[in-house]
Amino acid sequence: MTEPLGPKAIPGFPRHVRFQFDAVRERWVVLAPERMFVPDEQAVEILKLVDGLRSVESIAAELAARYQAPEDIVLADVAVMLADLAARGALQVA
Repeated sequence: MTEPLGPKAIPGFPRHVRFQFDAVRERWVVLAPERMFVPDEQAVEILKLVDGLRSVESIAAELAARYQAPEDIVLADVAVMLADLAARGALQVA
C-alpha cells in the first residue's frame, strides 16, 4: 500500500501529464504517455485543485469547507488518493 502524502506536500502534474475534460467520453481524464486514468467525481474535485502551488493540507481544507465535511477525514482521503496517483507517475510531489 502506498503511504499517504504529508499535509505539507505540494502535488502537481508533470509536464508530460494532462488533466482535461474529454468531450468524446464526456468525462475528466488524466492523460499520461501510454496511460489514461478516469477519475471518479470525488477525485475530479480534488484534481481540479492540484496546481503545483497548493499543499495537500490546503486542498483538503478547501474541499472540507466547500462540502461542510470534517477536515481531518477529508485530509486523510485526499492524501491517500494523491499518493496513489503519484505512485503511478501521474503526479509529482514537491
